[in-house]
Amino acid sequence: MADSAQVRKPLRVLVSEGNSTSSREAITILGLSGHIVEVCDPSRYCLARFSRFVRKFHRCPGMRDDPAGFLSFVEQLLARGHFDVLLPIHEQGFLFARVRQRLEDRVGLALPSFESYRTAHSKAGFSRLLDRLGLPQPATRIVKSASDLRAAVSFPSVVKTSVGTASRGIWFVRNERDLEAALQAVSVNGAFADEVLVQELVAGTTEKAQAVFCRGKLLGFHAFRQIAAGAGGGEAIKQSVGRPQVRSLLATLGEQLAWHGALSVDYVMPDDSANPLLIDCNPRLVEPMSAYLASVDLVALLLQVSQGKTPAVAGNSREGVRTHLAMQALLGCASRGGTRRDILRECWRIKIGGGPYADSAEELTPVRLDWITAVPLAMIAILLLLAPKLAVKLARGGWGDHLLDLGSIRRIEREDLR
Repeated sequence: MADSAQVRKPLRVLVSEGNSTSSREAITILGLSGHIVEVCDPSRYCLARFSRFVRKFHRCPGMRDDPAGFLSFVEQLLARGHFDVLLPIHEQGFLFARVRQRLEDRVGLALPSFESYRTAHSKAGFSRLLDRLGLPQPATRIVKSASDLRAAVSFPSVVKTSVGTASRGIWFVRNERDLEAALQAVSVNGAFADEVLVQELVAGTTEKAQAVFCRGKLLGFHAFRQIAAGAGGGEAIKQSVGRPQVRSLLATLGEQLAWHGALSVDYVMPDDSANPLLIDCNPRLVEPMSAYLASVDLVALLLQVSQGKTPAVAGNSREGVRTHLAMQALLGCASRGGTRRDILRECWRIKIGGGPYADSAEELTPVRLDWITAVPLAMIAILLLLAPKLAVKLARGGWGDHLLDLGSIRRIEREDLR
């Protein structure tokens, strides 16, 4: 176990993106732990700008459109200032893993090999890995054409592009009309240039689990289930759960991939079975505040692993801890056809902790801890009250230049990034 004085020593951390819910929550945890946080992001008004915990903001090129330019910008930052840890909280890990050894000479960084990262990042690669290891997943077929997709679909199914995050590239297909809409969207997105998954839609509850690894060994684990959905299917209200089976599955995956750093999975708990089915993988730390509030600080573990330390295995997180993301709750209410009165009612329930928000803690905009977070929350509430139909557009605002698409992935794989 790391020495307690070392754990408390403030670190200078560069967070490589500031517009996702995951990075925003990590910044809160870093700030509460006394670390010095700097953030780079292509958006001038990203979520991270509205935090008292961010010491300095650096506006950078967008990774999606200019991965080489983004990498050069980050390397210049590392050369100019002394950073203890580079934290690739989102898809920047794909790019950084490509040049991992070069970055590790300059800063603390926890990433696996590029081959392992690419396997976990690709939905098709992850499905093949599960097949190879004999780990549970819904019935899945991988196709590369519209005709193959038609032949593979049986109702109900889920159609997924192999590349996609933040609920992008997923279509629920319950009938012929859904199938035609999915086929059109997949074709427009050019996804058949890569691979597309057709997966059985299993009736059950979707949950998520997060872990931190050190050279293939699982150090910390947390799982939660969705209580209420926000916009785009993301979580608005969560509750922590104990899932020893999922912990074991994640440990197997991490050992097989020699994983180093953070790894998260989505899974279904079927209505007719107690055995989880793995459905997706994110090679990163997803919204870590739920774990933090349930007494497992995955960010602290990730910092120690990034510094080359091997911390002790963390205990189990507390079950039954409820948390919420007020912005997601309001966006979800509006996106489901909520009226201005419905949005006002939801605002009031969040404020007083009523209904499903009873005994629940705010994850994303903890105003009492970080008063500046009230700004984006108030802006979202005002805009939705003016025009509830803005919900979908506002939710898509987080799908920006910090995310990868098939073209940027191919450039990162093939280009000389020197």
